[in-house]
Amino acid sequence: MAGIQSSMGLLSEQFGQPSNMLGRGDDDDRRSESDNFEALSNDNDGDASDRSSSRRKKYHRHTPSQIQELENFFKECPHPDEKQRMELGRRLGLESRQVKFWFQNRRTQLKTQVERHENILLKQEYDKLRLENLALKEAMGNPLCKNCGGPNLPNTSIDGHLRLENSRLKDELSRVLAITERLIGKPITTYVDSNLHLSVGSNCLGGLIGGPNSMGNMENGVLIPNGTHAPILTSEYEKSIYLQVAMAAMEELVTLAQSDGPLWYKTMDGGKEAFNYEEYLKKFEPYVGMKPAGFITNATRETATIMINSLELVDSFMSRGRWAELFPTMIGKASTLEVLCPSMGESHDGKLQLMNAEFLFLSPSVPLWRGRFIRFSKQQSEGLWVLVDVSIDNIREHSYGDTMKCRRLPSGCIVQDPGNGCSLVTWIEHVEYDENSVHHLYRPLLRSALGFGAQRWLAVLQRQCECRAFLSSFKTTPEDVAVGITSEGKRSIVNVAKRMIANFCAGISASSVRQWQKLQLDKVAHDVRVMMRVNMDEPGEPSGVVLSAATSVWIPIPRQQLFDFLRDDQSRGKWDILSNGGPMLEVARIPKGPDGVNCITLLCPPAVPARESNMLILQESWTDQTGCLVVYAPVDVPTMQVMMNGGDPNYLALLPSGFAISDALIDSDTARNGGGTTPGGSLLTLGFQILVDSIPNAKLSMESIETVSSLITCTVQKIKVALNCN
Repeated sequence: MAGIQSSMGLLSEQFGQPSNMLGRGDDDDRRSESDNFEALSNDNDGDASDRSSSRRKKYHRHTPSQIQELENFFKECPHPDEKQRMELGRRLGLESRQVKFWFQNRRTQLKTQVERHENILLKQEYDKLRLENLALKEAMGNPLCKNCGGPNLPNTSIDGHLRLENSRLKDELSRVLAITERLIGKPITTYVDSNLHLSVGSNCLGGLIGGPNSMGNMENGVLIPNGTHAPILTSEYEKSIYLQVAMAAMEELVTLAQSDGPLWYKTMDGGKEAFNYEEYLKKFEPYVGMKPAGFITNATRETATIMINSLELVDSFMSRGRWAELFPTMIGKASTLEVLCPSMGESHDGKLQLMNAEFLFLSPSVPLWRGRFIRFSKQQSEGLWVLVDVSIDNIREHSYGDTMKCRRLPSGCIVQDPGNGCSLVTWIEHVEYDENSVHHLYRPLLRSALGFGAQRWLAVLQRQCECRAFLSSFKTTPEDVAVGITSEGKRSIVNVAKRMIANFCAGISASSVRQWQKLQLDKVAHDVRVMMRVNMDEPGEPSGVVLSAATSVWIPIPRQQLFDFLRDDQSRGKWDILSNGGPMLEVARIPKGPDGVNCITLLCPPAVPARESNMLILQESWTDQTGCLVVYAPVDVPTMQVMMNGGDPNYLALLPSGFAISDALIDSDTARNGGGTTPGGSLLTLGFQILVDSIPNAKLSMESIETVSSLITCTVQKIKVALNCN
């Protein structure tokens, strides 16, 4: 908390006082109009003889070079202040007053163009909805279908469906108009027809905020034309809307990072920082519509020092592949759909891109959520960057299925370079989500910063960057030479472990990075999720039918104690069937941190007879302030020896299993307000992946499914017995 307060002062010095970016234009226009009025009044006070001569004066016409310079400056700054106007006038040979009037007229011209374009779009949309409405009414009055000759659906069900659709469209229209009003600077009242009813259609701006379009279908929030697989490029007008939203979201993020009270306050229980949502609604306007009914709001703030320089960190965030690698347990799949606004120069300054991502929490009791958002990066000064995300999903339009309904309000980080090779990162995470699909045991955890909050984002980032820095400076030891691990072999083993973690997380969360198919089975316990996938000669994947089983349980043991038990090779025989009931022997260890707790190990299970085992266990374990992870996979000795000598890690077939451990929080009512986050034991997630048949087209038997389900149930029972918490 002291780190947050100290960094707030530094942020205030570098940013200055926060201002309303969108409101500044209106004030400037009013000042310009006032100045214009005063100038006209002064002219009218002159002599009558001067009036006749003033009428004969020619208007000053700017030269093409002056207009080009003014246009270039307008693109960068539509609202120059007095100092900028004087400097621009001196450079172009114009008076400051002439520059002011030119910018005022240019802004008025832009608003008129946008308003005219918006009027055309809305009128076209209304005509389309009206025609569709008439066609539906005609279909309701016709007892037979014109296409197949069969009976139409009952009028009552059609009427109810259309009324629900009409209500959704009205809400969507209001939301789009609210965004447009922010752009053109005045209310829109003439475009909305209150008689719209029983209508079905698309969004007012042709898919601007993510709605369906008659030209194609929606796939994971991306508009796909009929018959193709490429997303439609965003129009220039839509890009301008996105840029306005991104700039306003960035200013909101900076304000939230700088502010203390009344937006942030200390709770009575423990003095933790909490978010004042009522004060937030007074200060900011929503960008993606009002919060849907029943949604939970969660806003958190955290500051930490990260072992990576600021430029490399910004570069990693703007690269979707490296961004996902920084958060392997939180991001399942990420993609950049389109660069809406390229950066200025070789850096990422001013870059705006449209992205898709899957956000994970390692438990089948917490569905993943897929989000489409815009990401904007801006260098505020030397060594100071701001990166902001804001969702552009429409909650009501997507068919979420088993995913969680969630959206990110302006969230992101402020990256400062203190000059020591590290970065001081202040993270703001502000989300709204529907917790009805979340198991009640995990609801208090998600409401705290340990779920999708700033504390978890920074904890994962801090651990990943610390591991990278440690591995880059780590040298081969005599112990490594004794077991035959070269420096290239260490890199191969680290890459194999990275892929093992990614596969495990995908199996727990049902991420689309792997084509898992969920199985609905009556004979399997309701709290165990079973999935299957078929591999066909994929590199790094065993060919055949693979089953995955996962479940989450509550264990009345502190998280760290449970973690130490599961990673201990001497107590492995108490729960792991691969250990043959005895302790395992540690063959090699690759530390990923200074304390050696976060590490990659090679374990040898006891063999019968001893030392004749042809199998090793590759295991990675780590812990941070938000959770713990123990993931392992069996590998054969000959292949592992190739890896130790620097062989290609992409061809080692892995079937990972393991555990994810989180704190179980109690007193959920106070946890909603930032307090009551006292650990009440641990939440343990188990996941197993097993190859049930090496033939890809083999038929899956119920016996195999029951075996996997029984394995996970027996493992939970063995852990409880070993810890005396049965």
